[in-house]
Amino acid sequence: QLVESGGGLVQAGGSLRLSCVASGWPVGDYAIGWFRQAPGKEREGLSCINRRDNDPHYADFVKGRFTTSSDRAKNTVYLQMNNLKPEDTAVYYCAADFMLRCSPEALSEYEYDYWGQGTQVTVSS
Repeated sequence: QLVESGGGLVQAGGSLRLSCVASGWPVGDYAIGWFRQAPGKEREGLSCINRRDNDPHYADFVKGRFTTSSDRAKNTVYLQMNNLKPEDTAVYYCAADFMLRCSPEALSEYEYDYWGQGTQVTVSS
């Protein structure tokens, strides 16, 4: 099970940190990804990280603004989002796949089998 939290309403230029808590997951190293979907748009990959050895990868359009990290002790993956823009408004999801390692190719939603319910992020101008 994956549960996201940390979404909310923020002004442009502000920051939010999303959390993705995993429960009942196996021990091991596998990819956890962050995605988002804005109304009327396709879901897009933002970042991924390996649960154990980190090694994050980012979509080009979030590099320098978003950072993902993993806390194995808490079974939690974070997405720190800085300098938020109105176009960042979307529902944000985390996803995992036990057979996948994070790489630039692992930013596709089709690579992941397990998804959280999403958390809404709204950025006002």
